[in-house]
Amino acid sequence: MPVAGIRPGPTTSDRSLDHAADLVVRNAKVYTGDPLRPRASAVAVRAGLITAVGDDADVLPQVGPRTRVVDALGRRAVPGLNDSHLHVIRGGLNYVLELRWDGVPTLRRALAMLRAQAERTPPGQWVRVVGGWSADQFAERRLPTLAELNAAAPDTPVFVLHLYQSALLNRAALKAAGFTRDTPDPAGGQIVRAHDGEPTGLLLAAPGALLLYSTLAKAPTLDDADKAASTRHFLRELNRFGLTSAIDAAGGFQSFPENYGTVMELAKEGQLTLRIAYHLFPQTAGQELDDLRRWVETVRPGDGDEWLRLNGAGENLTWAAADFENFSEPRPELGPYEAGFEQAVRLLMEHDWGFRLHASYDETIRRDLVVFERLAAEGLFPGGNRWLFDHAETVSAASLDRIAALGGAVSVQNRMSFQGEAFVRRHGATAAAGAPPLRAMLERGLTVGAGTDATRVSSYNPWVALHWLVSGRSVSGRALRPAANRLSREEALELYTLGGARLTGEDEVKGRLTVGSYADLTVLSADYFTVPEADIPHIESVLTVVGGRIVYGAQEHEGLAAELPAVVPSWSPVARFGGYQASPAPSLSGLRQAEQLAAAVADSDEQRVWRAARGQWAPGTDSGPALDDHCFL
Repeated sequence: MPVAGIRPGPTTSDRSLDHAADLVVRNAKVYTGDPLRPRASAVAVRAGLITAVGDDADVLPQVGPRTRVVDALGRRAVPGLNDSHLHVIRGGLNYVLELRWDGVPTLRRALAMLRAQAERTPPGQWVRVVGGWSADQFAERRLPTLAELNAAAPDTPVFVLHLYQSALLNRAALKAAGFTRDTPDPAGGQIVRAHDGEPTGLLLAAPGALLLYSTLAKAPTLDDADKAASTRHFLRELNRFGLTSAIDAAGGFQSFPENYGTVMELAKEGQLTLRIAYHLFPQTAGQELDDLRRWVETVRPGDGDEWLRLNGAGENLTWAAADFENFSEPRPELGPYEAGFEQAVRLLMEHDWGFRLHASYDETIRRDLVVFERLAAEGLFPGGNRWLFDHAETVSAASLDRIAALGGAVSVQNRMSFQGEAFVRRHGATAAAGAPPLRAMLERGLTVGAGTDATRVSSYNPWVALHWLVSGRSVSGRALRPAANRLSREEALELYTLGGARLTGEDEVKGRLTVGSYADLTVLSADYFTVPEADIPHIESVLTVVGGRIVYGAQEHEGLAAELPAVVPSWSPVARFGGYQASPAPSLSGLRQAEQLAAAVADSDEQRVWRAARGQWAPGTDSGPALDDHCFL
């Protein structure tokens, strides 16, 4: 398609067809991530790879009669984003069943959405709000009450998960889940009861979230065909924010191979719009080694292709070695776990398997490192295979040195965006200032990837995470990390592009816009590098390209991506409300305009006082402004 400034070349030679680009994106402010050529204005793509990066003159020779040329209209383009810790497989299986409060600014609005969804939900189904929000994001700064849930949905079961801390169930959900006065509290959880012994509807993680997740697992699920459609819509939602890759961190209630079948089938049919590197997570305590032995003898990390590939084990290897991330509770004291944990790590290292480990606290990390150092004495560390700690909010400088010495990496998530207030109440503002110590990680040369840990706590919106990396602020607006522990916008973006690629060993072909790299890029609704800091969470993609294929288009580019089938079931919350609830960027809001006007008035008053002090103009007199002031004339 011709676009101003560039037209197809001659059509007579076979060479123009054989070597012409499939896609050219031009007239963009391209940030390549390549230090040798950080800036460009055009990118050409053929057979899923980048074939030219530069200006119009560089891509023109590759424009043929069948080349799609897209004018970015001067917008910012960056490498496709890569969430290094996203529960994308599990999230996709349930996406269309969930009411998303991600981005909702008020509890009043959230309850109105819940009420409307309850009216649309057929008998036997639940309304479920599962992650992506925090009470701190609401103007009211509070959770809904049980009375409000019962009033909004007197007959439809409602399950509302709040972080790793609690779940709220209305009366209908208590009945559907089978909770009675005789239901015992499980280990690590509490069913809050009224004075008569009946459950109130409040479930607490004390400190583990198993009670919350096992209750959610009682809700109805989709059939296989609808799971595939749900996953496709979830991937499109991720593409909406410029995500082109993700590393799936596995997790509880995600069994292999049963729960991986949907993405495997979509990959087989060429319907994935996000590259996925996945991990395997032993599901049953006491059987972890049996699972790991079966896996290491069957597949190897790297098996698969550029769309779907195995990346290793974790984020748990043995259940006993995992700490809990409920910052409203004291740090858990783990029992002895080293013997079984060492067997699991030895098995993986001997079979060249990488792994990732959930560890929120330095106390857990130090215990794990003792095991690794014991194996290092036998020559198993560093072993050439990739391994990393996830989360690491309170990791110490000494532990970072030990991780570096053993060839490890770190994946950080913006859980503090949503749990920062709880962390401060429990551990104090000083501890929150270094949770996690981002600058110390980079100073040691550690490979660091960034992500969200969505969808059950944080939102999957990567720009909320990038804002947290840059600003150090939670969703409440509270500054948690000082300037010394924040990242520049370029550093933060590298963690979200090249950092994730390094964690999967794909940094030669992913994470930068260079010739020979995967053609994964996104054109943004606003310039990430220049918008006011508070506007960063409001950025979206207007064009997302994965492997040279346009998988998402909005605004001027709407309609360029293939349409998806309609959302099913028809009563799905996504069919009514969509996913992330976008709101205007602060710099574009009426409040911001009023603030700018007030600032202008203040500046004007200061100038008048300054002039009055110099006898040029006395405010409140009839003398008027000095005649040499052309602004006032």
